[in-house]
Amino acid sequence: MNRKTVPFSYQFEETMRQLGSDGLLLAATKPSGGSNLMTIGWGALGLVWGLPTFVVLVRPSRFTYEFIEAAGEFTVNVPTPAMSDMVLFCGSQSGRDVDKIARFGLRVSRGHTVQSVTLDACPLVYECRVVQKNDILPGSLDAGILARFYPGGDFHRAYYGEILGTFAADPE
Repeated sequence: MNRKTVPFSYQFEETMRQLGSDGLLLAATKPSGGSNLMTIGWGALGLVWGLPTFVVLVRPSRFTYEFIEAAGEFTVNVPTPAMSDMVLFCGSQSGRDVDKIARFGLRVSRGHTVQSVTLDACPLVYECRVVQKNDILPGSLDAGILARFYPGGDFHRAYYGEILGTFAADPE
């Protein structure tokens, strides 16, 4: 997939809008070669420690968790509106049960700066290297968030991904 390098802030508002509506697609590839996708609806894009950073939250129970742990990297792929059914599917099915990439016949490419795959159909991709990871601790979490999002536990791990490259298929 031919993409051009763009600033990490390129189409920031569109990325945030998509994150808060249908979601974005998080991909990770193990050093052994297997890849997995999951839909994310939470995240943060900005500067941390003076680095362009994408923070993503993944529960240890999710299949993608073991991929990020093994690889130490991930990509965040911004889908088109036409991909909404696939994004919904990827958020409701586990990669333990179905190969989502094969299921949808998705074309993937290795990242330019990471080994994890990027989705060719996505017009914007962030390639990230994990520089910090923190577990969400129930004792320090707002009570309302704790009750609403963690009634059964299964607390997320927050991955701070330094954005090594942001790539757009057709930058303006």
